[in-house]
Amino acid sequence: MSDFLSKKYRGLGTFIELSLLDVEKSKTTEKIEQGYRKIAHYEDLFTVNRAFSELIAVNQAAGVKAVALSEEVYALTKKAVQVSQEHFGFNASIGPLVRLWHIGFADARVPSEQEIQKMLAMVSPDDIVLDDQQKTIFLPRKGMSLDLGGIAKGYIADKVVEFWKETGFSTGIVNLGGNIQFLGLPLKGYWRVGIRNPLTHGSSLLLQVLTASTSVVTSGIDQRYLERDGKSYHHILNPETGYPHVNNLASVTIFSEKSLDGEIEAKRLFFSEEPEKVFAKRQNVIQAAVLITKDKEIKILGLKPKDVRLMDKHFKIIN
Repeated sequence: MSDFLSKKYRGLGTFIELSLLDVEKSKTTEKIEQGYRKIAHYEDLFTVNRAFSELIAVNQAAGVKAVALSEEVYALTKKAVQVSQEHFGFNASIGPLVRLWHIGFADARVPSEQEIQKMLAMVSPDDIVLDDQQKTIFLPRKGMSLDLGGIAKGYIADKVVEFWKETGFSTGIVNLGGNIQFLGLPLKGYWRVGIRNPLTHGSSLLLQVLTASTSVVTSGIDQRYLERDGKSYHHILNPETGYPHVNNLASVTIFSEKSLDGEIEAKRLFFSEEPEKVFAKRQNVIQAAVLITKDKEIKILGLKPKDVRLMDKHFKIIN
């Protein structure tokens, strides 16, 4: 990307890389910095891993009172709650379980069955009270809490690209920990995207994909995990069982227009027992998908074979 200007940051609990096609160095650098400031601003609004945010205020008032939110925070939280009420696996009220396991943090541990059952009683999106007129959210039981970690990165990536577009830039990349949102297309007419091997907990490339999609989002077992007594526990918790979700998928990569949609649909396919059927029904939102199993098999949905290159011969494409 020799024609691009890029800068790297830390935020949202991961690495961040922002890139813009360099039209004028000082102007491009300024827009990249402004893009990062937008990310930091949204992190301040949505995080549950700091001393205070609007979302933390909702969680602290659980069982006590409704909390008024800014329009933007209310809109995203409402979206997350409504999607959670579809009960396909994504659950914005999973905060108590996330804190209990705390996978990805230094104090991560395997909780007892008793602890898990206690927290499961707090994971109940159907009980959350939304008031559109007052822009308030009420968590009716003490101990309930919201966590938008499964949706916020996508929303933020969309917002940064929207900002760049509004300020006159035509081509750029927002990379939030491997979840990518593109602005426009390079001159060659497609983006070259790498998909990691989800079984190695490393950065080795498994696939190289050519795509004109504007968003690429992956949910997988390698992104955050905990190892205890010879067992590995990934961070994607099942809100029905309280444990990391068990299936044969190692990762799901979604190609879509919006990163927010990609975040949601990646979870939808990851939790589904029949992800190919879900893909077939969701093609109004999902442009393409890549499913990688623990058996080292790869299913390509919605991509042309010529646009996919296998980089590791230990895996096989089964289309």
